[in-house]
Amino acid sequence: MAKAPVHKLGQLIGEFVESHFKKELDDICQQRQLFLDVVGVHRTARKGKKVTWFDVYGSKHDLDFVIEKGGTEDRLGLPVAIIECAWRRYTKHSKNKAQEIQGAVLPIAAKYKYHKPFLGAVIAGEFTAPSVTQLNACGFETIYFEYADIVQAFAESDAVIQYGETTTDEDALTMVATFEGLTDQQLETIFDRIVVLSQVEVDKFKRTLVDSLDRQVDQVVIAPLFGSNTTFDTIDDAVDFLNRDELTIAPEDIEYRELWVLIRYSNGDKIEGTFKTRERAEKFIKGNAEY
Repeated sequence: MAKAPVHKLGQLIGEFVESHFKKELDDICQQRQLFLDVVGVHRTARKGKKVTWFDVYGSKHDLDFVIEKGGTEDRLGLPVAIIECAWRRYTKHSKNKAQEIQGAVLPIAAKYKYHKPFLGAVIAGEFTAPSVTQLNACGFETIYFEYADIVQAFAESDAVIQYGETTTDEDALTMVATFEGLTDQQLETIFDRIVVLSQVEVDKFKRTLVDSLDRQVDQVVIAPLFGSNTTFDTIDDAVDFLNRDELTIAPEDIEYRELWVLIRYSNGDKIEGTFKTRERAEKFIKGNAEY
């Protein structure tokens, strides 16, 4: 079935934002010798054009951009940043899209929690404030290219792309033809203008990304944990135990339990973990933890 003209127009705008935002990431990655994997591009290290990663349960998640440390055309690296792009014309779809972004990214971030990858969301069009807040609350750094700014940037290049639920197929086809007739240089100029209209958010996003990619270890804390287990049949008994004076007295049957490790980074990130063996703790500290 052929796509409705307004749907095709929306798809063109979404793909435009995604492809041009890639250029915002290219220099950042090239300067740091990091591999930028992009949806829609063939790569020997994976199948097809999808950027697919698997979570700890073996479920696959398709992503838009993944920045990898140690990645090459032939080898997957360590994901140090995961960035999703999304276009929505109407706010009624924005909450669901925010949830889709979380559902795709957070399971991969959880798998690589010991490396704390940067999480980014580049959203464009019409999104509600709660949907943006929802992403931020889940640890995403966001850029929101608002629909009005996108329309304005195109209009400044004499391209009308403003459409709504009452737009006729004929008008939508005219807008599609106008869009497809724009040169690469015109599209680049339009995107540059969109960035200017959201410059504060773009600068903050890129600064936070760079801080994450460039972070250095500030401090490593290692605490061998010793203790003994005390079990209770009821909540009341457990609470009563917590309120006893002898709680802070070291028991005679104390024994080694595990190693607790905390790493603090220059950008304020901190990562911690507990390990039964010193070998796993060492791998964690060196950045090669096994999952």
